[in-house]
Amino acid sequence: MTRPISAFALLCAAALAACGAPESRVAIPKLQADERQSIAYRSVSLREVSLPSYAASEEIFVAGEDGLLSPNEGLLWADDPSRAITLELSRHLSQITGAQVASEPWPFDDYPQVEVELRIETMLPGADNVFRLSGQYFVAPENGRDRSRLFDLAVPIVAEGAGGIAAARGRAVQDLALDIARNGLR
Repeated sequence: MTRPISAFALLCAAALAACGAPESRVAIPKLQADERQSIAYRSVSLREVSLPSYAASEEIFVAGEDGLLSPNEGLLWADDPSRAITLELSRHLSQITGAQVASEPWPFDDYPQVEVELRIETMLPGADNVFRLSGQYFVAPENGRDRSRLFDLAVPIVAEGAGGIAAARGRAVQDLALDIARNGLR
């Protein structure tokens, strides 16, 4: 004997079907810095990185051949992009320079010798399989001359899919940390 299906059960089934496929989270591979660079400071404070709205989103946007930005359906960054990039840069700068590096709020008793602020204007994988990262960073030492520098980095996306985009983004952030150490903190 079969039981009649209730209207409530049909409504629940329809609601579940409307949810679609589950979303996947994409983590950035943890890279180790191969290069070392001496800098003029023992301690570096890094402000939270400023991102454009599409890059600050959990969604992974891609630039099409027509220049339009579209999200990769069902793919999200594993962590808040601003927080993740700030922590990545802090780790890379520490590895590259050997200095005491931390993001704000500054966790140590002594004040940092220099503060770095980063404003990203482009952080985007393109239809040409190149990940672009551009913007400007500002270096404000406790004693000394303030300075700023523009950056424009391009990293090839060598693997297909979300893993390739994540690897290219990780490499671009590591390249940016090296640029900051070489050109901003010396």
